[in-house]
Amino acid sequence: MADGLTTLSSSFGPKETMDRLADQVTAKGMTIFARIDHAAGAASVGMPLRPTELLVFGNAKAGTPLMQDDQAIGIDLPLKALVYQDADGKVWLSYNDPAWIVQRHGLGSAAANVGAMTTGLAALARQATTPE
Repeated sequence: MADGLTTLSSSFGPKETMDRLADQVTAKGMTIFARIDHAAGAASVGMPLRPTELLVFGNAKAGTPLMQDDQAIGIDLPLKALVYQDADGKVWLSYNDPAWIVQRHGLGSAAANVGAMTTGLAALARQATTPE
């Protein structure tokens, strides 16, 4: 995990990987705030970009206590996950580890729910990238 970034390879194409992640996020009762298609944005200005899509999601019940400790953590919340296809056609899912986010903001052990966030996000990522 370089600089808090966790990256998993996916057994699925980019759209299916992102669809699976979005389905898991909503099934767990979280809110999807945005689904950003970077490749479509690039295409709209005549520039090529392999499939690259960002999901912005979260749960106010989990994130708000962190922002109550340090509002600046809002720069890293809600959570984000990026699905992209590399030049070799391999699909990846990347996200910032919640433990790294709280460490970045100096919250340390004050962030009591970070363990559950880390475990939950890892499970979502596995379910999105791995056949059942």
